[in-house]
This record gives sequence, C-alpha cells and structure tokens, in this order.
Amino acid sequence: MIFESFRIAIIAIWTNKLRSLLTTLGIVIGVAAVVAVVSLVQGFFQKIQQSFEGLGTNTLMIAPDRPEGREGETLGRVQLTWDDGLIIKRLVETVDEVVPVAQKGAALRHGEEVDHTTLLGTTAPFQEVRGFYVGNGRFFSPVDDKVRARVCAVGQEVLRKLKYKGNPLGQSMTIQGQEFRIVGIMEKRGSLLTESLDDFVLIPFSTAVALYGKPTEEQIFLMVKTFTPRSIEWTQDRITELLRRRHQLRPDQPDDFRIISQQQLMDVLGKIVGWSTAVLGGIVSISLVVGGIGIMNILLVSVTERTREIGLRMAVGARRRLILLQFLIESVTISLTGGIIGILVGAGTGYIVAQLIPDWPGAFIPLWAVALSFGFASLIGAIFGIYPAYRASRLDPIESLRYE
Repeated sequence: MIFESFRIAIIAIWTNKLRSLLTTLGIVIGVAAVVAVVSLVQGFFQKIQQSFEGLGTNTLMIAPDRPEGREGETLGRVQLTWDDGLIIKRLVETVDEVVPVAQKGAALRHGEEVDHTTLLGTTAPFQEVRGFYVGNGRFFSPVDDKVRARVCAVGQEVLRKLKYKGNPLGQSMTIQGQEFRIVGIMEKRGSLLTESLDDFVLIPFSTAVALYGKPTEEQIFLMVKTFTPRSIEWTQDRITELLRRRHQLRPDQPDDFRIISQQQLMDVLGKIVGWSTAVLGGIVSISLVVGGIGIMNILLVSVTERTREIGLRMAVGARRRLILLQFLIESVTISLTGGIIGILVGAGTGYIVAQLIPDWPGAFIPLWAVALSFGFASLIGAIFGIYPAYRASRLDPIESLRYE
C-alpha cells in the first residue's frame, strides 16, 4: 500500500507539473539558501583550520595577559621575557623546544619602493616549532642570532610589493632604516579574505632586540613544543606553576600570562563558527516555513478538486487512514523533491559565490548539512501536509460523491 501510495502521489504531482513546480519553489529556495550559507561559512572555517594545523597538536603558545576587572588591577607590570622561555626549556622535562617571538611593525624600503609590514624576531628552531618552512634559500642560524646578524627571511607578498626583480636571495632590504640581507624566502601560504598570509619579515631575535631596544625582550610571546601530544596538558600545568613562581604572584592574584594550545584555539573557533552557522542558517530557514505554507495551501486546493475522487475511494472500501496517508505522502514527496533540487542549487550557488568574492577561501559542504537540509525538508512536508491530509480523510463519502 505504501508503494502504491507513492505511485499515485507521483502521478498526481506529474499531472499538475506547473503547480507542483511552483509549490516546491519555496522549499527549493529555502534549502538552497541554507546549503549555500553553510558551505561558505564552512569553507572559511576550513581555511582557518588549515592555517592552525601547522602549529601541531604538541605546541603551546604563551602570551602576557592582564585579565579585565579588579583581578587584573591587582597585578603589577605584566611582561613575558626570553629568560622565562629559557627557564621553561631547562626545567620542564617534557618540553622539546622553546622559541621567542617579538612582533613589531616595520617600515621597509627597496630602492624607491616603500612598504609597512609585520616583523617577527625569533630564533632558528621557529621553523620546526611553527611548522612553517623556507621555500627557497635558508633560515637564519643560531650563529646569526648570536652575532646579531642583519639577515632576514621574507614572505612572498613583501617581495611583490617592493618589486624585487630576478632572484631576491642575497639582495638587500632596508628595515627600520637598517640594511638587511635576504637569505630566505618563506613558502607561500596564500590569503584569507583580503588579508595576505605572506606579508611579513622574519629576523633573528637578538637582532630585533638591538633594532627596537631592550623593552622588546620583555613583551614577547613564547612558542613551546613538547615531545609528544600526550604530555601537553601536564606541560601546560607545569609551565603555569613555574611562571607564577617566577613572576612572584600571590595565591589570590590571577595569572599574568595566557597559555593556549592548538586544540583550545580550534575549540573556540569551532564554537564561533557553529553559532554563526546556526544563526545564519536559522535566518534563511524562514523561507522553508514559507515554502511549507505554500505546500499546505496547494494541498487544500487539491483536496477540494479531488473531493469526488476521495468519495469514490471511500465508497469502494478505502479507509480514512489510507486517505490521510495518501495526501501526507504527496506532501512529503513534493517537499523532498524541492529539498533535492535545493541541495543541488545551493551547492552550485555556494561554489559560484565563493569564486566571485575576492580571496574567499572556497566552499565546503559537510555531510551533516546535506542530511539536515534533506531531513528538514521532509519534516516541513509532513508538518504542513497533516492538516490537508486530515481534512481529506474526514470527508463524508456520500457528500463527496455528490460534489461537483
């Protein structure tokens, strides 16, 4: 009986092709909007996730931090130094490597071209800890850091903006009025929206301190790599204990630093993206409700048109539950058809929009979005088809046969 009901439903839909198409239009638009929005948001999330994956699951980032409110006011001067990093490397047995990062704004010049970019002063193990390597040339060595060599490794966007010609390796670049020699070109990372991920300069840490002054050494952040991912939580607790003791914090005072792991970053980012997807998806889902109302109206018209047919079926033995099931299946079939078309249209729309927006990371449609759209379309069909189906099942057979 179920198969027969589906067959009759398809025949009824096909008989009124134009009306069925207009009925499904609301569902198509609603599902397409949901899928397109989700694909764009998830594509953005995938790009950010890839940029964080280079940190590795056994990497911690430590930054100076003053909590807001009264707790933060109890702290004195908030700072994090390279000496803190050296103590961590020496006393925390699960730590493999520690690198300092001093981040500053830098004025660049090459010939007549000028630019302003982000400068990072760090040490030789930065590549292994950050998972970000030189694509051409070399990275600066421990010897470069020891002698405060004026060498640098640059992002490819810097080279483009300063209009370097030929092979930039070995050529000079003026940073903050001082001449540096380019020894390495970092591998390309692309861009995120309108922000280039290749617009930066790396120099030895000691050189950065000499260039910007001694206070630079007291306002850095540290990158810590553990031997294994399994020790990351224990290491975080051990570093917290060690830094609190070094910074002479009382038990009633908060930490004057913040330790973040890759997993914590991804968890926070996942929550933000999840809420954004839910809010945007909820807004565009309103059109699905509008589509459901359209299905209910058309089915009510269909019940009126087929009153005589319903009476005839009841007269030859059809039970009321079968009549209800028949119209309910028609409603769900219409809604599912709209859902399938909407998923295809939404996927195509998301891909096209991602290509049209400058520097958008791309579109990605997770399986749960397809399943959710498909299930929601079915639910809309079932909910808004109940009343017309119930009304059809409650018709009086004799009165229906007399209906003209």
